[in-house]
Amino acid sequence: MGFLKAKGVVYKPVDLVDLGPDSDEVYLQANVKAPRMAGLLVKVFAWFLESPIIGGILLYFLKRNNLIHKLVSFVELQEPPLFEPLHPYKGSEETEVKCVEAALPPPEKVQHAVDCLQYAEDVSESPKPSFQRWTILDYSRSYTSGEITPLMVADRFIAAVRESSSPSLQMSFFINFSVEDIIRQATESTLRYEQGKPLSVLDGVPIAVKDEIDCMPYPTTGGTKWLHKVRQCTEDACCVMRLRLCGAIIVGKTNMHELGAGISGINPHYGYACVSLSKPLGIHIIQVKLREDLPVDLLPVVAAGLCPVALGIDGGGSVRLPAALCGVVGLKPTSGRVPHNGVLPLNYTVGMVGVLAATVEDSLIAYAAMSGNLPSDPSSMTMPEVCLPLLKSANYMSFNIKMARSGKWFDDCTDEIRVCCSHAIAKLSDKYGWETVEVTIPEIEVMRLAHYLTIGSECSNSIAVHQEKNLDKMGWDVRVGLSVYGAFDSKEYLNAQRIRNRQLQFHNKIFSKADVIVTPTTGVTAYTIKDDALKTGELDYINGAALVRYQIAGNFLGLPAVTVPVGYDKSGLPIGLQFIGKPWSESLLIHVASAMQALCTSEYKRPEVYYDILAK
Repeated sequence: MGFLKAKGVVYKPVDLVDLGPDSDEVYLQANVKAPRMAGLLVKVFAWFLESPIIGGILLYFLKRNNLIHKLVSFVELQEPPLFEPLHPYKGSEETEVKCVEAALPPPEKVQHAVDCLQYAEDVSESPKPSFQRWTILDYSRSYTSGEITPLMVADRFIAAVRESSSPSLQMSFFINFSVEDIIRQATESTLRYEQGKPLSVLDGVPIAVKDEIDCMPYPTTGGTKWLHKVRQCTEDACCVMRLRLCGAIIVGKTNMHELGAGISGINPHYGYACVSLSKPLGIHIIQVKLREDLPVDLLPVVAAGLCPVALGIDGGGSVRLPAALCGVVGLKPTSGRVPHNGVLPLNYTVGMVGVLAATVEDSLIAYAAMSGNLPSDPSSMTMPEVCLPLLKSANYMSFNIKMARSGKWFDDCTDEIRVCCSHAIAKLSDKYGWETVEVTIPEIEVMRLAHYLTIGSECSNSIAVHQEKNLDKMGWDVRVGLSVYGAFDSKEYLNAQRIRNRQLQFHNKIFSKADVIVTPTTGVTAYTIKDDALKTGELDYINGAALVRYQIAGNFLGLPAVTVPVGYDKSGLPIGLQFIGKPWSESLLIHVASAMQALCTSEYKRPEVYYDILAK
């Protein structure tokens, strides 16, 4: 179709792009041209896309109408491609930290993290929360005092999962969990506490794992009915192994969208996960719709109190978005900080192991346990020590944090989110004197499309050899996604990686002026899945683009990021604020997140469905 070739943008050299607040760079909003489809329409659309002739025509117009041709396929730009966002360590500027060797055993790193966890005086004087989830330290104290045992917690957890799966609730939290294995782990942990020899504060703490991370004795399905048959799980992923060394109880594999290749989070094989949250008037049942790689599974497991921590793979906000949409904390470290060994290679240059946690402090403990290089990984040679934030001695008024805010991008969300997040930033400024620096981050929509092209190409490539023979075992919305992914060619992929290089240069310039970039976490709050989507899934790329609007830099550029709950919309649905940091600046991000959490914690609300696992 050369005669239909779209004219691509000619991008200015990076050095000629103005990143100041008065830049003449045009902010381009997401221009998604794809109607919502569900039910029979999804099936018909999948059949058309898989047709050799009609499918090619449809895919051409989908790419053209959604500006992929104009902004990625046929562009002119000078930057060479950057295929993986690895960041050489250039020295640390962080203060109020405790640096430990990356090779330390996980229990020792966890103990160092615990040593950092007392609040500063100005934070401890914050109003007490009206609702607070049980934390890792709550579990540890209860076990140590003998008030409860890991075996009792395991029994309560198993009962809660069974209740949540009942016809009245239908919360499909887990694809796989083994009562026998959970009881075995809990029995061993209980014995260690009876002997006064717990491995760490994580000993006996239930932790859930997304089903694209290897975790024995479970198969790794990636939300499919076939992937575990062609790729065997023979040992724990590195992140899981390190948590086990600390005594954590791995309670099972959480539900996820099949192959991470859809929007709704509905899995035709394993059901869908949902969670209730309180609002001022009545109850709102949220069945959250997320884009291709967002695990709905993590959303309710932590929010509903089943676990203080869950692990996910953040490939396009897959940890931070669920956290924001359900009012918990999501931490995505720098690319490479937590080893990727034992993770399905569905999005290998943009996906990173992340933590979804009840509190900022819990995210720090889990991060400390999992972080650190592998001697066998050559890319880890340039990795710095693991620096943990000294929260117990932090004086946030002395930090002089500069928060970069790109105005038009920041405001590209609902009015309620914009007002809530702006108010949260104002709290930080009023309390600690932190400064907001107005900047322009250009070509945000270009980066979103380049990331979509990259993650789609990597997913398609990872299952290409198995796709055709297993197509009839896949959900209809996944088949649509794979058809689109397979339509990207090598020129488009290379251009996307050149855009990655370009965006990294923009962000490095921003970080020369500021410590963090601050944004809302999502452009919209959670919305309800319609009944017509429950069997076929749905295609809703407009809301998908709004959900991922602020997530892409963290994944595409390998930057660390954290989201903290800061309020609610009129319906009582949670709103998150995100901080994006320089490479290897996890300790600073956790400091900032802790300061933000302390100013908002008094307003946190109890979910309508909440399992009080540690209740006496």
